[in-house]
Amino acid sequence: MSEFLMRPKNDFAFKEIMMNENARIGFISAVLKIAPRDIRKTRIMNTELRKVHEDDKQGILDVRLSLNDDTEIDIEIQISEVKVWPERALFYLAKMYTEQISEGEDYDVFKKCISINILDFNLFKDEPEFYSVFHIREDARSILYTDKMEFHVIELPKLPKEAKEESDDILLWAKFINAERKEEFDMLSEKNAYINSAYDQLKIISQDEQKRQVYEAREKARRDHNQMMKEATERGLEIGEKRKKIEIAKNLIKMGLSVDMIVQGTGLSEEQVKELQD
Repeated sequence: MSEFLMRPKNDFAFKEIMMNENARIGFISAVLKIAPRDIRKTRIMNTELRKVHEDDKQGILDVRLSLNDDTEIDIEIQISEVKVWPERALFYLAKMYTEQISEGEDYDVFKKCISINILDFNLFKDEPEFYSVFHIREDARSILYTDKMEFHVIELPKLPKEAKEESDDILLWAKFINAERKEEFDMLSEKNAYINSAYDQLKIISQDEQKRQVYEAREKARRDHNQMMKEATERGLEIGEKRKKIEIAKNLIKMGLSVDMIVQGTGLSEEQVKELQD
């Protein structure tokens, strides 16, 4: 137990780390590029997005924060690849935005909503940068349409691997979230006081037996999901290969080739070829 450390990119572990206010302030100031002293207070909010109608899609956020200017922030960690991630992130942010208003209220009640996505896969395959920020702007002149919605994307596989001077706090935080070994945590915590607070919180939760059980359950669920997806992909490839062989065999039958030649050419069994002939 004394040597065990959770991986911060596990969604449960990250949520527990964000329960530490110093860690929250440090992470938010790094991502939003604002001074920590300008964040007087952060508040953890309910992570369930309300359903207005019974058939509405339910939304569960990883970490949901509110700043003292009422800006709302959704922080999501996703380890397994999701091809429709932009649509999912937009859905969650739109739900956060629209639930700020009640019947009879004016539109000026809306506060800024920010989505921070930490992904353990490459979302933008052709882009080398690990960190991207998106706003709603006019295409030709880049005029900001509104600042009420903002998306931040951190792609962990793109973190620079070569040794370099890390002056950017967001890079330090991304490396901390991606770290797995004690030596990495020790080195990063020495470079940033807020990361040091996050590391202290990580050590505390890693020694909590109940929290470790929840963490292990989340890790098992992730491994089981990945294995099921791998097996489903393999089954799909096998089915596709078999169908391809069958189509080739049908064409060879039409050409009048013998059963033996078709078996040799396609790898199908003699019984399978005869069934196709019938």
